[in-house]
Amino acid sequence: MYRILIADDEGLMLESLKTIIMSQYGDCCTLETAKTGRAVIEKTESFHPDIVFLDIHMPGINGIQAMKEVRKSNSTALFYIISAYDKFDYAKEAIDLGVEKYLTKPISRKTILSTVEEAIKKVDHNRALRRSQLEIQEKMEVIIPVMEQSIITNLLFQTEMQDVGYYLQLLDVEETCGYIMVIQFGTEYENGRLISPVRMSVQAQDFYPDLRSLVKASLNCLVGPVMSNRIVLLVPHQGGQISYEDRILIVENTRRLLTKLEEQLGAKFRAGIGRVRKIEDLQLSYREALCSLNGSKSRVIHTEDLQPEGLYGEEFPDETERRMFRFLEDGNTSAMLSESNIFFDWMIQHYPDDRGNICLKVLEYIIRAEGIAFESGTVNYNFSDRNDYLETATSFADYESLRQWFVEKMAAACDTIHDYRESQSDSVIKKAQAYIRENYSHDISLDDVSRAVNISPYYFSKVFKEESGENFIEYLTRVRVEKAKELLEKPDLSIKIISSMCGYSDPNYFSRLFKKQTDMTPREYRMKVSGQ
Repeated sequence: MYRILIADDEGLMLESLKTIIMSQYGDCCTLETAKTGRAVIEKTESFHPDIVFLDIHMPGINGIQAMKEVRKSNSTALFYIISAYDKFDYAKEAIDLGVEKYLTKPISRKTILSTVEEAIKKVDHNRALRRSQLEIQEKMEVIIPVMEQSIITNLLFQTEMQDVGYYLQLLDVEETCGYIMVIQFGTEYENGRLISPVRMSVQAQDFYPDLRSLVKASLNCLVGPVMSNRIVLLVPHQGGQISYEDRILIVENTRRLLTKLEEQLGAKFRAGIGRVRKIEDLQLSYREALCSLNGSKSRVIHTEDLQPEGLYGEEFPDETERRMFRFLEDGNTSAMLSESNIFFDWMIQHYPDDRGNICLKVLEYIIRAEGIAFESGTVNYNFSDRNDYLETATSFADYESLRQWFVEKMAAACDTIHDYRESQSDSVIKKAQAYIRENYSHDISLDDVSRAVNISPYYFSKVFKEESGENFIEYLTRVRVEKAKELLEKPDLSIKIISSMCGYSDPNYFSRLFKKQTDMTPREYRMKVSGQ
C-alpha cells in the first residue's frame, strides 16, 4: 500500500484531488487530508506518508515551513508542490528542500494521475533500493565478525604474516597501532582465579553474539573467536604510547564492561591488557595481556601495572631488535641488514669499552638467526658447525671487522630463508600453471587450483600475482585464448565447438572475450590466418 497525504486549504480542491486519486488508485492507496501547515506536521508524525501533495499557501504555517519540519523526521517522503502562483522564489526554495515537482493550479486530471503514477514508481524504486541496502547490511553483519576473527587469528598466530591491511581498510581501521585485550571467563572465582570447566567453553559459543554486541557498544575494537575460555580483542589506537591518565581510563572502562558482561551473560569475567604496539607487532601485546592475567589475581590488569620482569636495565633498542628478526623471518635481507647496522652502532656508541659483551651479543644474534633459518627448514645443522665462532668473534682487531663478520652471518641466514621461499613459490607457481594448462578446457576455479597445489586460496592468489605478474583469471584466460587461436586454424571445427573445447559454455561470451584479448572476433581471426 502507498500512503498519500493531500494538503490544501481549499476544500473543493482537496476533495477534487482525493476523488481523482482514489478513483484510479483506491485499491492500493491509503489517503489522508490536511487543511493547514500545522495539520500536515501532525499528520506526518502518525501517518508517515510516502507521497505528499502540498499547497504552498495555507494559513498559519505555510507549505514550505511545514515541509522543513516534516523533513526532520521523514526524509523519504516525496513532495509535490501545488500552488495557484508560479513564483520563482517559492519554486527555488522548494527545489532546495528536495521537491519532486512544482504543479501550478489549475491541474488537469491527466496531470494528477500521471504524477501519482510517477510517484508510485519512485516509491517502489526507493523501497527496492532500501531492501537491497538492508540485505547487504544483513550479509555484512554475518561477514564482518568472520573478517575480524580472521584478522586477529592471522596477526597473532600466523608464523608467516599475510597482508591484512586491505581487510583493515574494509573495516575502517585507519590506525597503525593498537593493543590487545584478552577477556577470560569462567563459572566462579577461586583464590582470585577463574574456574573454567569445559562446559563453560561450550556455553561461550551460545553467548558469543551477545558478548560481541556488548563489547562493541563499549569499545571501538575487533572481536576475535572463542579460544578455550578466552576471547581476544584488538583495540586500534593512534600512536604508539599512552599516558598514565589514558591507561587508568582504559582500566576503568574495562571494569565497567566486565560488570555489564557479568550482569547479562551469567558468567564471571577477567581481563588482561597489553601495551600499545604497531599492528604488525601485536603478538607482543597479546603475550603481555596473557602474562597480565597469569601474573595477577586482579579482575582487570594492565601489563604496565605489573612489576617489570625480564626487562633490559637500560635504554635498550628493543624495537630495533624486534624489527631485525621480523625482517629476517620474512627473508628481507636489505631491511634486516639496515636494522643490524643500527643495532651495532648502538652497541659501540654506548659501550665502546665493553668488547666482551659486544662479542657475546653478536654471537647471540648470529646463533639466534641461524636457529630461525634451521626452524624454517632452510638449512641443516651439525653439532660442530660453529666450533670456530667464539674464537673468530674475539679475534678481530677492531669493531668494523667484527661488524663485517656479524652482518655477513646475519645476511647468510636471511638469504637462505629468502631463497627457500622463492624456490617454494616458484615451485608452487609452476605446478599451478601446469595444472591450468592441463585443465583449461574444464570449468576450473581458483579454489580448484589452490587445492591442487595444497595451499590456501588467499595465499595462492597473492603468491601467483606476485610471482607471475598476472592474477589467476588473467593467466587462465590467456591460456584459453592461445589454445583457441590454434583451434581456429582448423576449418572443420565450428566456433561453438572451439568455445566448448576452451572451457566456455557460452559461445557469445567466448567471442566477446576473444575480441577483448585480440581486437578481433574468432571469425575475423580465422579469416585472417586462412588468408581470406
